[in-house]
Amino acid sequence: MLGVDGLNLALMVADSGIIDTAVNEVMVRSQVIAMAENNGVKASVKSHLAKWSSSVKQRITKVCDTEYFQQEIGLYQQVIHWDEAEFFERIPDVIKQLEWHSSFYMQARQLMEDNKGLHNPMFPHYFCDQWYKSLSEAVRQAQLNELEVNKEKVLKDLYQRMETMKNMDKVTQEGDASSVGRLWDMASAKLSKSDLSVMKRHAEFLKKHKALQEIAEKLGRMASDVSDPSLFKTPADDLQMVEEKSDEATDDIVGIHESDDLNKLLPNETMFLAYPELEVVFYKHLVDKRLMNYRMQGKSRTLRKVRAHKPDNKTADIDKGPFIVCIDSSGSMSGFPEQCAKAMAYALMQIALAEDRDCYVILFSTQLITYQLTKQDGLREASDFLSYSFHGGTDLEPVIKQTVELMQGDQYRNADMVVISDFIAPCPVEEAQQQVAALKACSNRFHAISLSKYGNPDLLSMFDHSWSYHPNLVGRLMRKW
Repeated sequence: MLGVDGLNLALMVADSGIIDTAVNEVMVRSQVIAMAENNGVKASVKSHLAKWSSSVKQRITKVCDTEYFQQEIGLYQQVIHWDEAEFFERIPDVIKQLEWHSSFYMQARQLMEDNKGLHNPMFPHYFCDQWYKSLSEAVRQAQLNELEVNKEKVLKDLYQRMETMKNMDKVTQEGDASSVGRLWDMASAKLSKSDLSVMKRHAEFLKKHKALQEIAEKLGRMASDVSDPSLFKTPADDLQMVEEKSDEATDDIVGIHESDDLNKLLPNETMFLAYPELEVVFYKHLVDKRLMNYRMQGKSRTLRKVRAHKPDNKTADIDKGPFIVCIDSSGSMSGFPEQCAKAMAYALMQIALAEDRDCYVILFSTQLITYQLTKQDGLREASDFLSYSFHGGTDLEPVIKQTVELMQGDQYRNADMVVISDFIAPCPVEEAQQQVAALKACSNRFHAISLSKYGNPDLLSMFDHSWSYHPNLVGRLMRKW
């Protein structure tokens, strides 16, 4: 071969450390450093940047997929397989093809002019070596440009999350690392002043009505009071033999890179040693770690501690399912009951954040409206839900049917359905009640929070637990003032 194989050029440049440099540049920004002082946020920032560096590597390696790069790399791949005689015969046509899109075109013309009339057998090797360097530099520059664009995007995203986290300091009461990390995942949405004021207003309402917060905390603890061993997830350290990818193992050749390892040297690199005048080039490349080496990769086996789960431990953690908060949004719930229902959903969202659980809200009246408060744009969902005005009539049966369908899937094992209503409605049909009873036997729980003293007692009896909250007008005025 007259030169180095260029098929893995994009991957080689991406692996050269430019991504690690970009991550470090992001981390040293003063605002990011200040934001990462909180331990929970610091871990979230590191995890966020780790995911970004993995995804950006895939994007920048695709810069070679453009038509111009593919044409030039294809030409280069053809030329390096020619012998010296074919090179001198056909290279003028190749240079013409480079004229309109290659940064190497002018240099190639100059090299041919300088070698005109001479047929030095080392010239084709030197020409291909210079072409390869030009290609590498062009790919590197294209990747740097793409990386810079993505770096600005991730910085903008980090600053947005920082601003949201700063404004949402009332969402998690305890401020523990797990709840902060979950809130970080939800903080990509840009919240307006009205969004923030709505959430803060309900947070203040919740502080004034301690009984609602106590009910929410009781609901959160009930997911731990189960005796199903399949839900236990006790962490334990076990020694296991683990296979990991390693560049030290030599099972397979996965590419080519620049290094100084003489044991993995490409054969064509030794061509420099065949001519005394080029021997110094070989040693310079050796000192600069720029000799082309095979990139080897295989699997190494290491005995290490692995985090496992043992379900037979009495002190096991419980795999807690989601909250499904079903709120009666009929006209009879408007006013104080509506405030209580929204504040309770807000309190359950805080508990879900702290316990790494999902929290869904289903508004039901004449139709069903669903919100997922703990997904990536959950803060925007929460704001939309808290701003919704209640109207319409009460129809409990469709929401019972939808919740039963959800709980029949594995994702909703050990889930809590919380119905918040005035319960001035008839009982659902017998079939729905039987389905609820069957789900109770599968570690799912059904709770009722009645915001009226006129709720249907027969309807309330189908729930595992029921609470009644309807303080009198005097009590509300005292809390307000």
